[in-house]
Amino acid sequence: MLPVTVKADRIALHELTRAAAAELQEGGSGGWDWAPGGPHEGSRFAAAKMLAGMATGRHRTGWGAYVVVRTEDGRAIGGIGFHGPPEDGRAEIGYDLAESVRGHGYATESLAALTAWALAQPDVETVYATTDEDNTASQRVLERAGFRRIGDTPRPIGGREAQHLFEHTRDDRRGSATTQR
Repeated sequence: MLPVTVKADRIALHELTRAAAAELQEGGSGGWDWAPGGPHEGSRFAAAKMLAGMATGRHRTGWGAYVVVRTEDGRAIGGIGFHGPPEDGRAEIGYDLAESVRGHGYATESLAALTAWALAQPDVETVYATTDEDNTASQRVLERAGFRRIGDTPRPIGGREAQHLFEHTRDDRRGSATTQR
């Protein structure tokens, strides 16, 4: 199957190909012209995770990493995607933006568009995300995209602080996105 593209008002989300994911993982650009500060380490990690899923046969088209491209100039400005295919009707999503483009609503627009795409799939009832307790900017992005905080994740043994857990269900769905294959 061809990689998925999801379009919104000012951005287009392009699912990474195997070659683009490999280049990002290795420290390259993935074939994109990036805004200053990109790609972020989160995008590189997501590319590596997607490649691992491809290697094990767990990856499904649509449920990997995407590059966020600003349509006005064709520049890659960030990454967004799923931590894997949905399980039990739930899909986990994550995102990052180059620091130079933060504060302009691109993260909210990207998150709303990809969440709408996911919730339109028959096997997904809920999209969820976690944020660090002190990452209030990301928490506001989630809220503006229609997510609501439902609690906290447990604190890992010997690890980081608990994280806030947000979700968006099919019943909460707002907005629209156009999908092209």
